[in-house]
Amino acid sequence: MTYCVGLLLKDGMVCLSDTRTNAGLDNISTYRKMFTFEVPGERVILIMTAGSLSVTQTTIARLHEAMDQEPTPESSIMLAPSMLKVAGIIGNTLAQVRLEIDEKLSMSQGASASMIVAGQRRGGGMRMFLIYPEGNFIEATEDTPFLQIGEHKYGKPILDRVVQRETSLSDGQKAVLLSMDSTLRSNLSVGMPLDLAVIARDALQVSSSRRIEAGDEGFRAMSEAWSVALRDGFGRITL
Repeated sequence: MTYCVGLLLKDGMVCLSDTRTNAGLDNISTYRKMFTFEVPGERVILIMTAGSLSVTQTTIARLHEAMDQEPTPESSIMLAPSMLKVAGIIGNTLAQVRLEIDEKLSMSQGASASMIVAGQRRGGGMRMFLIYPEGNFIEATEDTPFLQIGEHKYGKPILDRVVQRETSLSDGQKAVLLSMDSTLRSNLSVGMPLDLAVIARDALQVSSSRRIEAGDEGFRAMSEAWSVALRDGFGRITL
């Protein structure tokens, strides 16, 4: 299973993904689920994936192939004239790959995947999309400035209460990490290490990124501080 979350804020975008792929209790592997495509100063595109590994890896490979083999604005996300067109290309590729893999599997083993696509091109605004297995998509808005895929239910409450369009990039990173911490505590199929990326508005490249390994002291301290704050807050509430 997977948990990925993206925030679309006034000052930029914050994205976080886990790396666990679970094929049973005794078969747990680590695979990157965050992919970046950028031409600094021209465009930056970040993709996070959830679902069938065969579908997501093939989709990412097809996107690279389209960039390398006679790319056109209709086929390559690096030449597409808008982020809306980028989302359309990725959605169409995802849907086609899913159908091809479904044909090779029995109906009971149908493959499925979803993606979050975030980015900005020169002259355009920041945009973030959630792409469904069928290839259609929805977009993050000022009213709903975050998107989630995978095992999202455990990490949603803090985002609902804390994240707004005006949230700073620093607080945004804190919010997604605490959202992930809640998910890690409640679902063993989501696991570290974590990939965190920040794209500042108009930077047109990834501004900062890091991998957070299991045992990271900063993440552990933040998790413990959040637990203490919740217990203290709970204790102060009276019936």
